[in-house]
Amino acid sequence: MSEVKLEHVGKIYSRGDAPAVEDFSLEIKDGEFLVLVGPSGCGKSTTLRMIAGLETPTSGKISIGNNDVTNLAPKDRDIAMVFQNYALYPHMSVRQNMSFALKLRKYPRFEIKRRVKAASEALGLEPYLNRLPKALSGGQRQRVALARAIVREPAVFLFDEPLSNLDAKMRVEMRAEIIRLHQQLGATMIYVTHDQTEAMTMGDRIVVMNAGKIQQVAAPLEIYRHPANTFVASFIGTPPMNLFAPGTILPDKTVGIRPENITLERAPAISKDSLHGKVDFIEPLGPETLVHFTMFSGKAKAIARLSGFRQFGRGEIVGVKFDSKEAVIFP
Repeated sequence: MSEVKLEHVGKIYSRGDAPAVEDFSLEIKDGEFLVLVGPSGCGKSTTLRMIAGLETPTSGKISIGNNDVTNLAPKDRDIAMVFQNYALYPHMSVRQNMSFALKLRKYPRFEIKRRVKAASEALGLEPYLNRLPKALSGGQRQRVALARAIVREPAVFLFDEPLSNLDAKMRVEMRAEIIRLHQQLGATMIYVTHDQTEAMTMGDRIVVMNAGKIQQVAAPLEIYRHPANTFVASFIGTPPMNLFAPGTILPDKTVGIRPENITLERAPAISKDSLHGKVDFIEPLGPETLVHFTMFSGKAKAIARLSGFRQFGRGEIVGVKFDSKEAVIFP
């Protein structure tokens, strides 16, 4: 079994500093794909590095399976890590990069050959086995880094922003590749990213972090539709959830509305009970149009996501309607 358990784990780098990670407690299920997401400096990479054994926790306990690994060296934790910068040996071929760790551990030659063959077939690397890394594209290098982790057959895979150096098209392809690998291998995977699209599309569950603390742990759609607080609401979603301060819609509550749950009406009939705004500008995106507007009530800035191409003039007055069933109320 390869479940991972963190119990009240914390990390402080220097006395007097704010904790990089504070009271982090979580159970990651065997075979789960868990994503840690948050802004730069939120503690997600530090958490991953503590699981890997590259950082020592200041407090708390980390277990993999039934083993307490809090003070074990990385090589004794049965994990494999894929980094942002690939970390390939430039003078070794793809085949040699994939087999190097197995040779160090004195695996039999036939077993090394079997594992390299299986990993290269899974990732489409057979034509490149004799090439050096410099002769590969960025996406191919990242595939080699993945293959090198796969041949280890570890209990847990750890990914530290592995796609951030790739262009947008290649990121989409590699996301699909990693999802397929998870389905094929059934392994426990913990993935760190600052990219919420990666988090939403890849994770069985997402951990949203900020300032070293867990803000919410849930399935992607649960986090999207029912954010635990205004930080999660404003971080998850592109564009993010609109947050209307107390007095804009309700007198004493902050109200959150996703852009797709707002409709705009042209030439509205104005009454004291209706909501209105003024269009600031639009973003035509083909299948949808983002309309940026300012509410008359509270002068709040907001965004509506409307299907198809919708032309609105700058300064146009519009009626604003919300899908109240999808509204989130924050104290």
